[in-house]
Amino acid sequence: MPDMPHPRLPHLHREVTRHGKVVWYARVGGSSRGPRIRLRAEYGTAEFWTEYELALASAPRKPAPNHEGTLAWLIERYRETTAWTYLSAATRRQRENIFAHVLETAGAQPFVKITTAVIMAGRDRRANTPFQARHFLDAMRGLFRWALKARLVKIDPTAGVDDPPRPQSDGFAPWSEDDIAAYESRWPVGTRQRVWLDVVIYTGLRRGDAVRFGRQHVRNGVGTIKTEKTGTEVTLPILPVLDATLKAGPCGDLTFIAGENGRPLTKESFSNLFRKACREAGLHDRSAHGLRKAAATRAANAGATVAELEAIFGWQGGTMAALYTRAADRRRLAQGAMHKLARTTDEQTLPAPR
Repeated sequence: MPDMPHPRLPHLHREVTRHGKVVWYARVGGSSRGPRIRLRAEYGTAEFWTEYELALASAPRKPAPNHEGTLAWLIERYRETTAWTYLSAATRRQRENIFAHVLETAGAQPFVKITTAVIMAGRDRRANTPFQARHFLDAMRGLFRWALKARLVKIDPTAGVDDPPRPQSDGFAPWSEDDIAAYESRWPVGTRQRVWLDVVIYTGLRRGDAVRFGRQHVRNGVGTIKTEKTGTEVTLPILPVLDATLKAGPCGDLTFIAGENGRPLTKESFSNLFRKACREAGLHDRSAHGLRKAAATRAANAGATVAELEAIFGWQGGTMAALYTRAADRRRLAQGAMHKLARTTDEQTLPAPR
């Protein structure tokens, strides 16, 4: 059992039973208030943190004071506007998570007291997780830009606040064909882990859409689903290889991707379980998003156009699809050029005529 990090995460409690067994609970509302939610996974594992997050999300919270003029009141009014309801479901869920933390610490504060310095401090507290810092800024910008237009504030405190620098990386590592073969070898057709792989790679769906995709979306061998992130409707012919995997299962009643109990998974739970399946296949730095990259690479290498890639993957504007088509074009051009180079080299080594 690893040592508990200090300070301990909020609402997380450790107890030792009379048999000497260590058990963990999440309890919102303090050590003596609120229901206890047992966390059954091994402490420190991805499954444990998934259970912890789900417990916090499902536990009743003490409502923040929402008297008129407080930040809680402003957020409540914002949720009633089209500026909020027109956001995608994924964006609203992401921002609700941000607002939940903001309300815990500052919900009772007058919103007119939220200054640029306060916003910058909130960003800087999240500096170790740049994506969380960016999500915090996006949520607060949406709130105060609406408040400014509604003439509830005279100054937008988020104006001029810079985004945190993006991490210097190429993002999620794309899968190679050898990676896919290794996963398929460990998880053959007939396992739920194989269903997970084939749904992602043979539909190209983002994880948030892949976990929603089910029989209700398929008619006459063609799947149709509106993407969570952009609201774009994508049409997905069910390829024979995917059809065979889905028929072998196991799948859920409502979704093809399901957990051990056959129930749908959240995209976060799916990510954690999928990473675990990857590790068991010897793939320690692979993810569902990296698999989506592999699907796009496959399609581009097979000659898919920008328009075709956008139709499959729900992209817009041509920028993302062009990355894959340009890479595929460079590969084809390089292969052709190397043959030419080889012929030139052979000619240079021939003996000079007499």
